[in-house]
Amino acid sequence: MDDMRSPGDFKFSRRDLLIVGAASLTAPAVAVTTEPFVAKAEVVLKPAVPGAPVMSKVSFNVNGKTRVLEVDTRTTLLDALRENLHFTGTKKGCDHGQCGACTVIVGGRRINACLTLAVMHEGESVTTIEGLGTPDNMHPMQAAFVKHDGYQCGYCTPGQICSAVAVLEEIKAGIPSHVSADLTAAPQFSAAELRERMSGNICRCAAYSNIVDAVTEVAGSKA
Repeated sequence: MDDMRSPGDFKFSRRDLLIVGAASLTAPAVAVTTEPFVAKAEVVLKPAVPGAPVMSKVSFNVNGKTRVLEVDTRTTLLDALRENLHFTGTKKGCDHGQCGACTVIVGGRRINACLTLAVMHEGESVTTIEGLGTPDNMHPMQAAFVKHDGYQCGYCTPGQICSAVAVLEEIKAGIPSHVSADLTAAPQFSAAELRERMSGNICRCAAYSNIVDAVTEVAGSKA
C-alpha cells in the first residue's frame, strides 16, 4: 500500500492530457517532448518551407554544343532556352501552345517549347533559329523568307522558319498529314499540304502567301 499514489500526485491535468493526445495524432508535423510528472507538455512545431523548388540537372545538345543546366523541374524548355541559355530567338507568344512562336526542332521533330519541360529532354538534340544559320551564313529557308518578305513584325518568324524546315523533312520522310489524299502513298508537296502542316504557326500580320512562296522555293516545287 506504500506504493499507492493518488491521481493528484501526478500533477498532470486533463488539459495537458488532451494536448499530448492531439500532438500524437499529428506526429509527422509535430515533435512532442514530455517529462514524467511535468505539469505542461512542450510542443515544438516544425513548419515546412512553402513553395520550395525541386532542382534537377539536365544535359542536352543545343545548336551543336552540349549544355548542362540546373533548373527547377517545372521549367519549360522555352524558358530554359531563353532565360538560362539566352537563345532569345525562340519567342514566347501565347505560352499555351496555340501560336507556334516557340517552335524548335528536337531530335528532328518540331515541337512547341512552351509545352514541354526542360528535364524531359535529357541527352537530346535541340535546334533553335540561332542554330539554323547566321546573318552571314543563312539557312536556305531563312534566305527565302528574306527574299519573299515572309514576315512583317517578325515575331513569329523564328517559329515559322523552324517549322517550315521540319515540314519539308516530314514530307521527305513520307509522314502524311490531314489533307493527304492517300495515307499509304508518299505525300507530295503542295500549297494545301504546306498550309495544313503549318496551321499551328500563326502570323498575326497575315504574311501567309509570302510564307508559302518562300517554303515552295526551298522545296523546289511549284505549288
